[in-house]
Amino acid sequence: MKFKRWLVDAPQKNLAATLAEECDVDPFVALIAAGRGYTEPELLEEFLTDEVILADPYELADIEKAAEIINDAIYSEEKIVVFGDYDVDGVTATTLMYSYLKNRGARVSYLIPDREKDGYGINIPAIDKLKAENTDLIITVDNGIAATNEIDYAKSLGIKVVVTDHHLPQGELPEADAVVNPHRADDYSFFKEVCGAFVAFKVVCATEGKTPEEMLYDYGDLVALGTVADIMPLINENRAVVREGVRLIANGTRRGLTALLRAAGIEPDTLTASKLAFGIAPRLNAAGRVGDAARAAELLLTDDDEVAEGLSSVLNNENIRRQSLEKQILAEATEIVEKKGYKHNRVIVVNGEGWHGGVLGIVASRLCEKYAKPAIVLSSQDGIANGSARSVKGFSVYEALKDCSYLLTKYGGHEMAAGLTLYEDQINSFRTAINGYADRFAKLLPELRLDCKLNPAALSVDLAEELKVLEPFGTGNPTVLFGIFDLLVEKISAVGQGKHLRLNFSKGETSFSAMLFGTTLAEFEYDIGDKVDIAVNIDTNVYNNNLALTVQIKDIRPSGINEEKLIKDIALYEDFKSGYSKDFADILPSREEVAVIYKQLLTKGVGLNKLVAANINGLGYAKTLITAEALCQLKICSLFDVDNIKVIKIVNSTTKTNLTDAKILKQLRGEYIGT
Repeated sequence: MKFKRWLVDAPQKNLAATLAEECDVDPFVALIAAGRGYTEPELLEEFLTDEVILADPYELADIEKAAEIINDAIYSEEKIVVFGDYDVDGVTATTLMYSYLKNRGARVSYLIPDREKDGYGINIPAIDKLKAENTDLIITVDNGIAATNEIDYAKSLGIKVVVTDHHLPQGELPEADAVVNPHRADDYSFFKEVCGAFVAFKVVCATEGKTPEEMLYDYGDLVALGTVADIMPLINENRAVVREGVRLIANGTRRGLTALLRAAGIEPDTLTASKLAFGIAPRLNAAGRVGDAARAAELLLTDDDEVAEGLSSVLNNENIRRQSLEKQILAEATEIVEKKGYKHNRVIVVNGEGWHGGVLGIVASRLCEKYAKPAIVLSSQDGIANGSARSVKGFSVYEALKDCSYLLTKYGGHEMAAGLTLYEDQINSFRTAINGYADRFAKLLPELRLDCKLNPAALSVDLAEELKVLEPFGTGNPTVLFGIFDLLVEKISAVGQGKHLRLNFSKGETSFSAMLFGTTLAEFEYDIGDKVDIAVNIDTNVYNNNLALTVQIKDIRPSGINEEKLIKDIALYEDFKSGYSKDFADILPSREEVAVIYKQLLTKGVGLNKLVAANINGLGYAKTLITAEALCQLKICSLFDVDNIKVIKIVNSTTKTNLTDAKILKQLRGEYIGT
């Protein structure tokens, strides 16, 4: 069972009232905005404005030099190659730079490496190939900042190199002819959290000698796609370009994207940043994950409706294949994590043989969400392991990899996501090292930041409609999340062929229903009559020609949780299960506490997670799980799999047993020696 730390700041009601009046916005909108840092009228007006205001490209270091080199290459009819990447950001950046240069009449082509054969970024064999083809200038997009040796090699062959990238530098900058990256130490641009396609766009603007606002109509759709797909924060200029990009895509300015919308079943007039991220980006990503990323670029470049339809169908099928691979590898990885006990480690490191590299990042994300902790998934082949890492807020997986870099042959990425390569025989050492690094930090519980507490009586269509002024929603500007506390569960109904639940709640005189997606009746951890807190998004949809309110549950937990005690409890339990030598007296259940659980199991079997939820405010997380394990070791109880749910049930209620004989209780007391 996973828990999150719910964070909610005290509402700034007086400030919100002032902002609402001065900016002529709904008081609730002002309250949400104030909580997100828009505490001055000018800041809020700038955030809410429909006017597109983008930063001057010349703020970026080396951009003038890059523009001059590119223009000289165009005028001199030199052969230019745009070297991209296989993810959506890399493909959109490649498409953007290539199409601009093509429109300028340049002798240009593009190269996107194969994920499986070539790996990430510019590489020596590719440089040799480009030299043989008489390439004069390589422009990297969404890569290159860490390719010091490769760029030195290209330069030694007489090839000029312009790097455009947004990844974090790993030390000295490569000796390229120009390096445009907002994260370089001598770059003084104001806003740095932009994707590779946005950096490429700014280089194009400088090369053309026009403002970003003037160039946005031609390339805003590509920058928007790269931004949402690469999980950039939707604030500052990212917000403006995504808002405009969504409009451009919805208006059908690019044939390939119009065809892909149809393949995804998305009506253009309903398009949002969220649908771009979860409906369009995965289909474009599928090309690079399990197929040929060049197909995604071809789709974005084509002006032929028939070609667009054909390519969108191919990408849709590849996305289905990707989903199948992901499901298979996730099942295998989860089995290993459970069997080996890696789920108790601070950082999960799981490896398999021959897992498809294209889905490792997605599997890592799924494990990170499932176990509420950083996860690294590695695939080994011919003695080399390649992998992807995903993290939780507050733990920089990039810094963790940096600390363990002596065990790695390659790594790179961001705080929340990274890639790595190491020798297969170093995996166990790496697992130990990264968990040792993580042990320096306090136990992290994933955070769920609530915008505010809400009285359920305030739920309404009008409120949901007013909040839409804050769109586009995404990373850095998430969909408004309300916390509704101390609710009574009144009714539980399975819907959608049993895959989802509709829950009815009440508080005082107010009753309402909400949807919990992706949870079955067997998986649900609460009963009618339980008191719970829920975190919800609200929206509207049209039902029977009327606008109706929808309430979607994003998290649910027992009411009255003591979060600090819970965090300490989870940390001690997982440290115990991971084999740390510590004082575990606080999670050693007494005979009386064991009896509490035993009595709860007398009448019927109970899902293990439901048992934890029922005792979270009493016996607590750790003692409940430890008691359950002790009862199973003593053969009083047994664990059964029922519809993939762990159910604990009494199987022997007659034989008297000494509770102190349970192996786990001896271990907690420091008495047990053995395996």
